[in-house]
Amino acid sequence: MVIQRWQSLLLLVAAAVMGCFSFCSLGQIQTADFTYNFTSMGFYQEGIPTNGVSAQIFHTWYLFAVTFTSMLLLLIDIFLFKNLPLQKKVCLVSLLFIIASSATVAYLGYQSFPGGEIGWSSAIICPLIAIVATISAYGLMQKDHNRLKAVDRIR
Repeated sequence: MVIQRWQSLLLLVAAAVMGCFSFCSLGQIQTADFTYNFTSMGFYQEGIPTNGVSAQIFHTWYLFAVTFTSMLLLLIDIFLFKNLPLQKKVCLVSLLFIIASSATVAYLGYQSFPGGEIGWSSAIICPLIAIVATISAYGLMQKDHNRLKAVDRIR
């Protein structure tokens, strides 16, 4: 017996906002010389490039890997409804990845360019939304687990 309802929707919302967080601009850093666009894939120098290609200052592919992995884990977690204990574990692991990506973004934003002033974009709240949705989904999974145990006890 599987009860899976709202947690699927919450996990889908969390996966969607983490996908947005993976691919959108996270902010801009203004230094004395240049303005840099901060994405999960790296820092890009803004302005008029000489060769028509935006210059990437340094890569942050590890951040992209963590954010994209958290999105994939949340999507996979939706389809694990037949194995509730595994679904709960994957939910906690994806929550750990979301928190790690949030901490990494904060560290990179404030420590990459000393003396630079950062302006965060609205996509920076995506991990917060994903954390709330994932914790709520985990709570609903625990509630369903308790219901299933009660039904098994009656049998």
